[in-house]
Amino acid sequence: MVSSIQSIALAALLLVSSANAFSPTRTRNAASPSTTTSSSSTSLNGVRSTVARVRDSIMAKERSREDLKIGIAGFYDRSSQLWEDVWGEHMHHGYYVPNDRTDHVQAQIDLIDEVLKWSGVPEPAADGSNASILPKKCVDVGCGIGGSSRHIARKYGCTSNGITLSPYQAGRGNELAIEQGVADLCNFQVADALDQPFEDESFDLIWSLESGEHMPDKEKFVNELFRVATPGGRIIIVTWCHRDLEVGESSLNSKEEKLLAKINRAYYLPRWCSVDDYVNLLKSQGAVDIRREDWSYIIAPFWKAVIKSSLNVKSVLGLAKSGFSTQRGAYAMLLMLRGFDKGLIKFGLITCSKPEAIVKKAVQAE
Repeated sequence: MVSSIQSIALAALLLVSSANAFSPTRTRNAASPSTTTSSSSTSLNGVRSTVARVRDSIMAKERSREDLKIGIAGFYDRSSQLWEDVWGEHMHHGYYVPNDRTDHVQAQIDLIDEVLKWSGVPEPAADGSNASILPKKCVDVGCGIGGSSRHIARKYGCTSNGITLSPYQAGRGNELAIEQGVADLCNFQVADALDQPFEDESFDLIWSLESGEHMPDKEKFVNELFRVATPGGRIIIVTWCHRDLEVGESSLNSKEEKLLAKINRAYYLPRWCSVDDYVNLLKSQGAVDIRREDWSYIIAPFWKAVIKSSLNVKSVLGLAKSGFSTQRGAYAMLLMLRGFDKGLIKFGLITCSKPEAIVKKAVQAE
């Protein structure tokens, strides 16, 4: 179960945020009647909008695909700077082996390297003897501010194109690429992962780290990953999933569905799927060398580290300024922890290769 210390930590952040949001402010000059009327109308519309959002949050109403796109972009536009200020350029979990490590930034970098190793992507040889089999072109689907892209580009000397729905993230990613001297290898742009702006068979390394959970159409998401992969290319998906269904189950139980629905409202997520679902989608594309693994236990200590990092003035002030959706996301972390503790929420790794040649079956007329 979620510890009382963790609950108090996030509750404290939310209370501070609420106090900041509702503190009275002074006006410089007395308002004219027309200005007062206009302000009252605007305020009334704002109240109605807030009431609608609160109602939908309480009811855990499922969002449309367009609402999700707008919400995701806005959420990360507002929250990415706060995350970078506290945690740096890597917007994902860390690799906690051993589980008591405290070098959290390095743990995030290690997660990238360990996932690549687990997926069968070779390490660069010191003498360059295996350069011919290393990735040449990578796409980072859901790139955040580009931490993974830049690390992969430096590691392999490959190009890396990152896509995100957030204009802030794309801009910041390009800024950091210039600052770190990899602008010739990395490029970041605003694009939809379900409709990628790339030609077929463009990349030999397809990297999606903690972005699949945002995709409202998992089949189309997998189809796009497969489409832009070169024959023989490696596809890597690291994502939050719900548990696999047991034999005889056709769906999660109602309590599990309700918990996930609440999380979805806070984090702008569509319906969840299981690792099994991803594997079946990849099989339907003709993928080969499909492997999967549950790394929930490996990233678990990261949750405590994130909550501990919130217990400082910088984090509290940052969250207070970040707005309602980011604050709601902080509260929803408690729900994530609950689902994680119950075995409902899993941190899944899935990898496969696109076959060198896809044999399409002829459709026979009856």
